Amino acid sequence: MSKLQNLKNDLKKYQRPDSAKVLQRFFKTGSGEYGEGDVFWGLNTGETRSVAKKYLDLDLSDAAKLLASKIHEQRSVALMILKHQFEKGDFEKKKKIYQFYLKNISGINNWDLVDCSAPEIMSAYLYFSGASRKALYRFAQSDNLWKRRISTMATFYFIRKKEFKDALKIAKILLNDKEDLIHKAVGWMLREIGNRDLAVEERFLKKHYQKMPRTMLRYAIEKFPEDKRQAYLKGKI
Repeated sequence: MSKLQNLKNDLKKYQRPDSAKVLQRFFKTGSGEYGEGDVFWGLNTGETRSVAKKYLDLDLSDAAKLLASKIHEQRSVALMILKHQFEKGDFEKKKKIYQFYLKNISGINNWDLVDCSAPEIMSAYLYFSGASRKALYRFAQSDNLWKRRISTMATFYFIRKKEFKDALKIAKILLNDKEDLIHKAVGWMLREIGNRDLAVEERFLKKHYQKMPRTMLRYAIEKFPEDKRQAYLKGKI
């Protein structure tokens, strides 16, 4: 039996139909919802991670097959393995995984998959390589929800390094986005900027908060003192 089939079998051992039903509701997999068609086996993150640890040397060709799977946990385990290989790899390996990530991006199609991989693979490579960040801006203007979420979540790596320029530019591009998942992600990144430099966040907010989607603003000011938070919400800044 192949390594890939063994991995799939190991995941399936944890399959729990009751948990799968809960996850499919939570991740909005119904008709017309953002995760339409996604299929869950009901694993928790710890169980998926325990399987990933057994297959950290998985070939990229097999990882591509996992990312093409309709099973959410198969795509998740592939990203866990890719993150490990990226972290441990030399520069050429990191570049190869970055390119692989872009080629197989259609499989990164729910918010947890985006959030666990975009900062640690896509923007980590861009940061260390000095390569063009134009892909992030293309993604920010994409019709694809997940590419837009990748564009803002990827900036989390830069924010941790106290580089805020790209996060703020992409936040501006996404100010008028119609999707709640984008509002939450952009607000989250603005809050993370504020955790490191409140003045930078507030300069952006004072310029844009009155036209921000309400969810985006609430996420951005979540940790503000209550009086300041209410001032923003009431438009009295």
